[in-house]
Amino acid sequence: MATVAAPARAAPRFVRGPIARIVVRALRLRRTQIGLAVFLILLGIALIGPFFAPASPTEFTGLTSSAHSSASPFGTDNIGRDVLSRFLWGGRTVFALTTIATGLGLGLGIAVGLVAAYARNRLDDLLMRTMDVILSFPQIILSLVAIATVGPKLWLVVATVAITTMPRVARVVRGAALEIVERDFVRAAEAAGESRTRILLGDVLPNVTSPLLVEASLRYTYTIALISGLSFLGFGLQPPHADWGLMINENRTGFEANPWGVALPVIALGLLTIATGLIGDALSRALAGADETRAA
Repeated sequence: MATVAAPARAAPRFVRGPIARIVVRALRLRRTQIGLAVFLILLGIALIGPFFAPASPTEFTGLTSSAHSSASPFGTDNIGRDVLSRFLWGGRTVFALTTIATGLGLGLGIAVGLVAAYARNRLDDLLMRTMDVILSFPQIILSLVAIATVGPKLWLVVATVAITTMPRVARVVRGAALEIVERDFVRAAEAAGESRTRILLGDVLPNVTSPLLVEASLRYTYTIALISGLSFLGFGLQPPHADWGLMINENRTGFEANPWGVALPVIALGLLTIATGLIGDALSRALAGADETRAA
């Protein structure tokens, strides 16, 4: 009795081309170079800065809200701690919490978006309507409700930010994957008996990575602002620890006496959001086929 051979699996064809090509095209844009340089400088300050801090971030070095001195180049904060030292120590939590929360949100959003696009049935409707419900509430409101209920815990800040990031990523992934799941190489993989997990991760996901890069940079930018805002409100890292958002809240009352306690973290956070925004915009231009040699 003759046996029918299973159809050979077609190799997945990337819709947008290799990711490396998108990245290289973006790196040729002036806005990417500026954004990446600023981002790396601030990341270096957060990672290496504490080793060069003049004093401990919790050490009292002078009078409250005092101006420049030899011991404190940027003066002291509202209770007499060195502003520069607290600034150099305060960036680590911003980068760490933002990276973890954005990464979790991307992972959850990718999973929901891929499953919804591949299902194309009631599960798709259920997942996306759930995402719509989460999207109907501002991120800051959901985060504040959760934190007010449980308490100001860092893991809860990360979890709430990740959950509120998930729907936006899921919509982008689903929209990009809807076309991919209809392609011949996906049908061939199904006919060959491959598992859904392998099809989604091996065939569909690589073809939606390009728009996902743009969305990831946007989510990272918004997460910086959200986590810093929660820290400013007192729901992030708690005193006496140093954090850029917390520094703004602590020193706002002594701004007239010594503005550096507010100015340094504000400048750093502003430059950080601008840098990630420039990188995201450059990736979007590269993905859309913008002129790779023009410095916009």
